[in-house]
Amino acid sequence: DDVDYSSVEYDEEIGDCKQVLIIRTDLGMTKGKIIAQCCHATLGARQKALSTNKKELLQWEVFGAAKITLKANSEAELFELRDKAKKEGVVNYLVLDAGHTQIPSGSATVLAIGPAPKAKVDAVAKHLKLY
Repeated sequence: DDVDYSSVEYDEEIGDCKQVLIIRTDLGMTKGKIIAQCCHATLGARQKALSTNKKELLQWEVFGAAKITLKANSEAELFELRDKAKKEGVVNYLVLDAGHTQIPSGSATVLAIGPAPKAKVDAVAKHLKLY
């Protein structure tokens, strides 16, 4: 993506950015599975942000790349949160599992919201509990 990170300066208008990774707790995924799904979510959201919110993405990457893991109780909750993020204009990426290992193909496992300014992410996910 040919980005010159050395030229990125902190933008006060954007402010601090973060990403939350919302993990379904009802699937019984192993720690390794959860980590893999979170990695898919982070990379997917980054790819989206590269084409839609590049300034926010760079601010996030250069100044900490904060990631917080949160809990969701069901697939329906992930879909509701994704829809809210879309409505608010916040970058998001929902991982649908390929079904090669522990869970059925097409199962929603993790939702990434952001990278985006903290206030935008909080507008969608502040009510959730830490994982």
